[in-house]
Amino acid sequence: MLDDRYLRTPSSARVWNYWLGGKDNYDVDRAAGDAVAATYPQIVTLARQSRQFLIRAVRVLAGELGVHQFLDIGTGLPTMLNTHEVAQAIAPEARVVYVDNDPIVLAHARVLLTNTTPEGVTAYVDADVHAPETIVSDARNVLNFEKPIAVMFLGILGYVADVGEATSIVTRVMDAVPSGSYLLVRDNTDSGEAVREAADRYAESGVDPYHLRTVGQLAEFFTGLELVEPGLVPVERWRPDETDVGSLAEHTGDHGGLARKP
Repeated sequence: MLDDRYLRTPSSARVWNYWLGGKDNYDVDRAAGDAVAATYPQIVTLARQSRQFLIRAVRVLAGELGVHQFLDIGTGLPTMLNTHEVAQAIAPEARVVYVDNDPIVLAHARVLLTNTTPEGVTAYVDADVHAPETIVSDARNVLNFEKPIAVMFLGILGYVADVGEATSIVTRVMDAVPSGSYLLVRDNTDSGEAVREAADRYAESGVDPYHLRTVGQLAEFFTGLELVEPGLVPVERWRPDETDVGSLAEHTGDHGGLARKP
C-alpha cells in the first residue's frame, strides 16, 4: 500500500497527467497544475503537443527506421497512446521497457501498460534517472543490447539540476547501446519571463523543480550522434501531420529531436 505522503504532496507525473486531461491525479496535483497555468496558460498545449511528438517519433522509429526496441526513461503515468501501444501497432514484436521511480507511476503501469500484441513485450524498471547504470543493467533483462534500441528522455532531463550531469546521463546510456540505436529527447526551454515564472511556481508547489535549458544546451545531448531531419526543433515542427492529441499550431518553447548513433 502506498504511503499517504504521496497523496499529500504533488507529483510531477500526476500534474502532467492532469495537464494531459487524465484522471489519475488528486486535488494537490490539480492545485499545482493550476498555479503554473495561471502564469503560463500554454502549459496544457505544451503537454498535449509533447504527447503528439512522442506518437510521431515512435511511429517513425518503429516504421521508417525499423527500430523495435524502446527504452522509455521517465515514462510518467499511463495516459493515451503510450509508447508500447504506438510501437506495437506498427511492429507487433516491439519490446518496450518503461523506467520510473515514482511508486504511483509503477503501480498504475503494472495494471495499465500491458502488451497490445501476443508477440510484444512490455516491462518496467524501478530506477532513478540519476542511475543510468542501474537502468541499463535492468533493461538488459528484456532488451537485446546487440540490436538497435531507441532511448527516450522525454521531459525528464529538466529534473536533473546540473546540465553537465544530465549530459553525462545521456552519454552513459548511449554508450551502452549499439551502433544504429537512436536517442529521442524532448524538453522545455527558457523561452521568456512567463515560462520562468511558471517554473518557479511549479517548484514552490512542492513538486521536484524543473530546470529550463537553452536550445544550445539541449543540442549538447546529441553530441557525436547524427540528427535525423528536421533536427532539434520546436516539437510542433517535428514532422507535423494530422494530430491525434491537441493542436500543433501554437509554439510553446518545447523542443525535441531524434538522432542516430553511428
